[in-house]
Amino acid sequence: MILIVGGTGTLGRITAQMLLEQALPVRVMARNTDKAAELRHLGAEVVQGDLTDRASLERACEGVEKIFSAAHGLLGRGKNASLWVDDRGHRQLIDIAAKNGVQHFVYTSVLGVRADHPVAFCRTKYAVEEYLRQSGLSFTILRPSAFFLPHATLVGEPILQKGKTNVLGQGDAVRNLVAPEDVAAFAVMALTDERLRGETIPIGGPDNLSNNQVATLYGKIAGVQPKISHLPRGVLRVMGTLIRPFHPGISNIMRWSLYSDTVEEPFDNSATLQKYPVQMTNLEDWARKRL
Repeated sequence: MILIVGGTGTLGRITAQMLLEQALPVRVMARNTDKAAELRHLGAEVVQGDLTDRASLERACEGVEKIFSAAHGLLGRGKNASLWVDDRGHRQLIDIAAKNGVQHFVYTSVLGVRADHPVAFCRTKYAVEEYLRQSGLSFTILRPSAFFLPHATLVGEPILQKGKTNVLGQGDAVRNLVAPEDVAAFAVMALTDERLRGETIPIGGPDNLSNNQVATLYGKIAGVQPKISHLPRGVLRVMGTLIRPFHPGISNIMRWSLYSDTVEEPFDNSATLQKYPVQMTNLEDWARKRL
């Protein structure tokens, strides 16, 4: 049995569908099981669970051989804030997996994480990676770049709908973007191919684009000259600080957006693809398919 934690999120849902297409036994854990109705229809076992609730994790892990964690609390607040979900929740899940003799644990991290990363979410991801490495579990760590959904769609899809969009910051800094479906293909490999055990795999797409370039690309698809409005960096900086006591999740997004707007983060995926040949998807093809 393969347990997918965060099975109703973008990456978890796609991975579950791919595994079910291979007739593999899948258990999906979700806070709201109603959102997993489609996966249940496809043959998944659906259980209610929460990374902040140890008892629910104990139940979800019963009889499980492999775990794929695709959950995060970046936008959460209160008991669902990143501190409780991304840090303590995942440490708790790893502990339970080790106690239960889980054969393999696949963890979704982020491209470029490190102990001194300026973004707290990325520091947390790196700390959980280290905790997993020291747990004694067999593991694979996936480090994908920014997903098309939502990182590109938030900028691009308003252009398809009304010909204009809003960009946080100046929008000139280049970063790598990747299709969630392509990351799911790596997740399936990590869960089914023992050659990926013990690996930490950086994953990027073929596109290195700024938010302004994303807007231009969607304008091309829509056949319009997009109107782009920018929220100044200074406003992002002030709002990220002021809103933190009230909604740390939104504050996290603003702080990360400010970082991404000031630091170039292109990525060359060729070394990964030489080792793990996956047909990667570019943003234009992916966006046109969604239409």
